[in-house]
Amino acid sequence: MSFVVYVLHSASKVKIYIGYTSDLINRMKSQNHFGKNDYTSKFRPLKVEYLEFFEIKSEVLKREKQLKSANGRKFIHEQIASII
Repeated sequence: MSFVVYVLHSASKVKIYIGYTSDLINRMKSQNHFGKNDYTSKFRPLKVEYLEFFEIKSEVLKREKQLKSANGRKFIHEQIASII
């Protein structure tokens, strides 16, 4: 099984969301269509802006934590600045 850490962007609210999953397709469906009262529902539509793939769950969890830090968010904003 492989894992992916992802960054979603909401152009309407200028927000980013960082998470991880082992099933990106279903996770995106969940983020954009299913939940009504979850955190991301108010920021729809969300678009995938950045991905990193991992084979080991502990590694993806470590990277997700790094990206959620101040330095990680700075890195993400630099990576997607030309997109947004």
